[in-house]
Amino acid sequence: MDGNVQQQARALGDPTRHAIFRSIAAARAPVGVADLNREFPLNHNAIRQHLAKLVAAGLVVGRTSPPPSRGRPRLEYEIHPAVGGRWGTSGPYERLGRLLVEIIRSGRAAVDVGRGAAPQFRVAEPSGDAVADLGAAMARQGFDPEVRAVRSGAEVVLHTCPFASVALADRHTVCALHLGIAEGLTEHSDVKVTGLVAYDPRKAECRIRLDLRGTEPRPRPTLELRGRVGRR
Repeated sequence: MDGNVQQQARALGDPTRHAIFRSIAAARAPVGVADLNREFPLNHNAIRQHLAKLVAAGLVVGRTSPPPSRGRPRLEYEIHPAVGGRWGTSGPYERLGRLLVEIIRSGRAAVDVGRGAAPQFRVAEPSGDAVADLGAAMARQGFDPEVRAVRSGAEVVLHTCPFASVALADRHTVCALHLGIAEGLTEHSDVKVTGLVAYDPRKAECRIRLDLRGTEPRPRPTLELRGRVGRR
């Protein structure tokens, strides 16, 4: 058994810690210690100790969120993107499967299905920065994104493809779905998705191209598949 899996199994072997993990997995937004304290009859230090073990096992990740008003930044926790689909959580492949079924059932184009599904991928508490929120949404799907400034606006570079094995079979459908999701996530902002440049999913580094000028009308974004992809 993989060492990391063993560590995760040990971390989840404690019933209370397992319950905290499931609570974080079920939440629509990252949760803080105070949120968990309202659900579990434990003091803050005990909850922090359980969270530390979940973080060490690679089951959850913590990030600092700016406070809504004056005060200290809040430390929030969410499920590690790599854990999706394991230990009883809903994973990226399950979500992808539902969207592929919708394409077959409805007969609609993949990009249109992705655009319509965008709300379920939107961050629960938008920051007001559409580019940052798009990056956060792609991170929660496991794409390991990086926002870069370019002469034409910005790019979100996707360092990982969590759907590489499926994309090898039908790169156009999988990439068009995520182009539509990105377009839907920025629909009501000044940020315009102009295209997605897709590479070999095993190497990733695909790019979502963004126009930050807020120009109208918005032409449909393009999907550019670069390089021939064949199974090794």
